[in-house]
Amino acid sequence: MSESEIIVQIPSEIEDSKKGNLFRVIFAQMTSGVGFWGSLQPIIAIIISLVPFLFLGQHFNRSHQKGFDFTLLQLPLALTGILWIGLYLWSIFDAWNEAQKFVLNKINNSV
Repeated sequence: MSESEIIVQIPSEIEDSKKGNLFRVIFAQMTSGVGFWGSLQPIIAIIISLVPFLFLGQHFNRSHQKGFDFTLLQLPLALTGILWIGLYLWSIFDAWNEAQKFVLNKINNSV
């Protein structure tokens, strides 16, 4: 072999282009590679956290201490009404934000 030669290696296993592979690739692109449940998790967290007084979005995201703290914090804030609405809206945003972080961590760990 001289120095001017270029060696090209072709992999011995060429992936079959089956019909199912196309759908798997499209599904992985639509769900950002985290699967169907991972793509729906932030939406489910928002829907669950819409139930007032229970802060279920935090429990859904396994932030049980935060859900318990919000429940205790709402007792004095319920007297003012306006501050309670702020806590309620913040808990919805927080549930969505924590679910997004979980999904992004799952994406980053799989890469």
